[in-house]
Amino acid sequence: MVTFENNIAWLFPGQASQKVGMGFDLYENTEVGLDLFQKANHIMGYDIQKIIFKGPDETLLQTQHTQPAIYIVSVILGTLLLEKGFTPSVVAGHSLGEYSALTIAGSIDFETGLNLVKVRSESMAAAGEQKKGSMSAIVGLKDNLITEICKSYKGAGLVVIANFNSPQQIVISGDTKAIDWAMKIAKESGAKICIKLNVSGAFHSPLMRPAREDLSNALEKAHFSNANYPLFTNVNAKPLTDKTKIKDCLIKQLENPVLWSDIIIAINNLGIQSFFEVGPGKVLQGLNKRINRKLKTVGFGTFQELKDLNV
Repeated sequence: MVTFENNIAWLFPGQASQKVGMGFDLYENTEVGLDLFQKANHIMGYDIQKIIFKGPDETLLQTQHTQPAIYIVSVILGTLLLEKGFTPSVVAGHSLGEYSALTIAGSIDFETGLNLVKVRSESMAAAGEQKKGSMSAIVGLKDNLITEICKSYKGAGLVVIANFNSPQQIVISGDTKAIDWAMKIAKESGAKICIKLNVSGAFHSPLMRPAREDLSNALEKAHFSNANYPLFTNVNAKPLTDKTKIKDCLIKQLENPVLWSDIIIAINNLGIQSFFEVGPGKVLQGLNKRINRKLKTVGFGTFQELKDLNV
């Protein structure tokens, strides 16, 4: 049984938290799960439910499937938490997770959110095909040193920081040759780990620019409300509730880095020390430990974890 005080930040994961079979227990045991999975199949226009529950892994790993899958499961979990009487003080989402956070914060409904995620994921996958790129995680170097490494690249293409995930855990993004060069320099500079990520493009970099138009058009047409809870945005790590400013940040997010470490520090500076990771996997719980081991962070990614929660 898990006990929490009321002053809690809810965090929503992004790509890399997916797992075949996730959400099946929610589908089997809750009306919310059954309803939203059925709506999701209709919105997506194919059996996304089957891909989530049965895979195979290589299909679920495709960006156009991964992002909707994580969004669906995260929103179901967040909705069930709200139904249990829990509410966040603030919310934040890692990349894709911002759409889950905004849905739970009442800024968009599930149908709007999933339609936007569908456009976003398909546009990003297409941009990855149009402008080939890759990403790499670097562990063990300070972010200012990695910034300098990226700036010092003089070859064809570009390399930039995509995610400031935690102190000394940074993700870089860009053209493949530039990424390979930056990994080599990072290793020579003392990085403990440099590893390519299994992604289909150079996310959160200028190589995602081709995806901007489709997403901008979709966002312009989508109905947003002001958020019920402040959203700490990826692009500036500051809290927003204004619907117009939130839309602008969602566009900027495509080509700019995720300031995750800054977000967690900013939330903690408000006096919040308790966090829920709402969604599949434990990625954000792991990052919180690296950012500040004193933070109390628990994940809710299964039906059983929800059942074990108590005030």
